[in-house]
Amino acid sequence: MIKLSAGSCVRSLSVESQCNKCEVVCPTAAISFVESNPLPAINFHECVTCGACAGVCPSEALSLEEFSLTEFFFEFVESDENLLSCRKNVPCIAALSVEHIISMAALKKEIVLDMGYCDECEIASTCKAQILQNYEEATYLLEAMESDALIKIEDVRYENRQESSGDRRDFLSALNLKSVAKIKKSFEDEVQKASDELTEHTLQKTDIALLKKKSIPDRRKIFFTAVKRIDKPSVFHTIDADEVTFTSQKIMNEEACTACQMCYRVCPTGALTSDLKNSKIDFDPFLCIKCHICHDVCEPDAITLSSSYKVKEFFEPEVVNLVEFNVRRCNECNVIFSTNNADEKLCYRCKCEEEEARELWGITEDM
Repeated sequence: MIKLSAGSCVRSLSVESQCNKCEVVCPTAAISFVESNPLPAINFHECVTCGACAGVCPSEALSLEEFSLTEFFFEFVESDENLLSCRKNVPCIAALSVEHIISMAALKKEIVLDMGYCDECEIASTCKAQILQNYEEATYLLEAMESDALIKIEDVRYENRQESSGDRRDFLSALNLKSVAKIKKSFEDEVQKASDELTEHTLQKTDIALLKKKSIPDRRKIFFTAVKRIDKPSVFHTIDADEVTFTSQKIMNEEACTACQMCYRVCPTGALTSDLKNSKIDFDPFLCIKCHICHDVCEPDAITLSSSYKVKEFFEPEVVNLVEFNVRRCNECNVIFSTNNADEKLCYRCKCEEEEARELWGITEDM
């Protein structure tokens, strides 16, 4: 079954988040959003556990209970195999992110994606398109890195001809407390699948602790570990940012920024940061997962995506300063605050209170 870590979902960080990648890629419409809850709701009866939602989730909040992408990655790169097939080793190739595919290709030098069953597959409506999109992006980026790693798409139509064998004695020897607990869990899962109702998710105490923790997804750690094995290109190319779905470079409109601190406070990975005085905003493309939440919470739209991306960031990541602020004490409450207006004398809270008081008393700016 698919499972959601509510505290890792970017939509739990702000009601303003517009992330819906899991809903868009789901081939059976098993994932949807209800108006009263920002977190995705799942109809387990409709879910076919293809894992495509886990593949596109920027923060790895979605995962399959019986299939760990991280564990599979290391098993695959350590093996002699180079074939990825839904009939052999993955629930669906769409479960693999672009970062996983690039990393596998970089370490194996050549991988083959078995698309032989896609045309007749009932979930091909979205999954096949996602696989092709991931393939094209991964191939494009490997070329931009001047890597000789190769990704192939072939109609292999892999078949597992090994037949399972066993007897009653094998069955009884396997029947222990651990397997009984697993059977019980499977039974409970089947009951949940049979309900044919949306299961909504809410934040628990353990999830709230995750909200405060900045964490880097495993796929990003894997990706940059793999990139270290690739020789640096002769030229660090600059590519179209639209061709990269998993990271970005950002531009800050210093005049529009209000120093509200929201962007770096909600950033799930710590790609956006400040200092103890909140006197600046720095950005690290190495950590950005392009979840878009910093843009969603920015009321004046001061932070925007750059139209280009420098491949150099894959090999020599560099923290850049987006904006610096003046730091002063508020004339009203004496609290230290940051602002990009050198003439500002009130902190944001006191300024709001003053505006509300003026509105309440009917005082205009001219009076």
